[in-house]
Amino acid sequence: MKREKKKRLSYLIKDKELLSELQQALYSDKPLLGPEGGIFIDLLQAMVNASLEGEMDYHLEQEQASESENRRNGHIKKTVKSAAGKLAIETPRDRKSNFEPVLIGKRKRELKDGLEGTILALYAQGNSNEDIHRMLQKIYGIEYSTSAISRITDRVWPQINEWQQRSLSPCYVILYLDGIFFRVKEDGQFKTRTVYSVYGVDVEGNRDILGIYLQGKESSNEWLLVLEDLKRRGVEDVFFTCIDGLPGFKNVIHQVFPGAIVQRCIVHKVRNSVRYASDKEYKALCKDLRLVYTAANKDLAAIALDNFEKKWGRKGERIAELWRKDWEELMPFMEYSEALRRMIYTTNPVENLHRIIRKVIKGKGAWISERALIKQLYLALMQNKKSWNRKAFAWKSVQEQLEFKFGERFSKWLNY
Repeated sequence: MKREKKKRLSYLIKDKELLSELQQALYSDKPLLGPEGGIFIDLLQAMVNASLEGEMDYHLEQEQASESENRRNGHIKKTVKSAAGKLAIETPRDRKSNFEPVLIGKRKRELKDGLEGTILALYAQGNSNEDIHRMLQKIYGIEYSTSAISRITDRVWPQINEWQQRSLSPCYVILYLDGIFFRVKEDGQFKTRTVYSVYGVDVEGNRDILGIYLQGKESSNEWLLVLEDLKRRGVEDVFFTCIDGLPGFKNVIHQVFPGAIVQRCIVHKVRNSVRYASDKEYKALCKDLRLVYTAANKDLAAIALDNFEKKWGRKGERIAELWRKDWEELMPFMEYSEALRRMIYTTNPVENLHRIIRKVIKGKGAWISERALIKQLYLALMQNKKSWNRKAFAWKSVQEQLEFKFGERFSKWLNY
């Protein structure tokens, strides 16, 4: 530990010149802190750069432990704001570009005040309380108990409760509904739990996560509870729901939102279909199957499926049977323009949301409680908010199509 602290200090004061300047400044009329260049700015700047170097050292150690080859790749220079003034920061880079600095994150231009923000950022990156305790000790030379870290992360619970109970828009054009599975300790045993994710697009084209709900095994009855909660929080009308092939899901949706058009995910159906193909056949089969779901309309799609069946023989018959069984739920998107089709034919948007979560919590096998899981998921999503909280692509075109197709049912919500 003494050797590591000494290493950190070597970044802070490389020679006696800086120390001498700081001592002289203390006896001068220069301010201690301030935007014009207080006497501690140089020291603070050196400390921040030293901490970033320490974070990179720790990151590369973790990479080596997981048998991943990675190394340093220079620095990125930027200016950030702090209570002391502007700081010239040099953030180290790595070859794989997977280093995520905590003290001053990528694209961040302001130094966080206090240790609490750093702890929450580390927790949001999928680290356990024990991981954070060890990292604070190793990188920053700070002793912080796991119980103290837990108390800090627990302070977000009022925010989580407020976020989960907040009022929602009365109308959503699209709801993407999907589940993701985690292992959680319950009664001394680790059990699989489902997080139900609801990702919506409102009438103005704004994307938002409406809620994450922790339940048992995924089922249509559990989804019924989720949809009823959305209604309780103010949702009155939904135009499209994009779902996977869970049995009974369509009936549950219509029970809560009778006017919703249920669209089965085309991408899921393609994945299920190609499992019949050998490695040599894979590309050709996908190319022919694409002719079905990119047809100009539903009738031409049916013809394309017939042609696919004839071309691929017995294999084509088995795949065509899969598609015809769910044809009415697979084809609703065919009735709309290209811009709207692109938005509703797949659950990929919510799956992208799940990829953000998996990236953050990769390598973590299980959670000690449901509370710990929800807390970490919330912080991870809020830290990556820019990646999912944005305007839908080509929304003006989509809006025109919705007004044309649904008339007053859609337009009445625009200025609600």
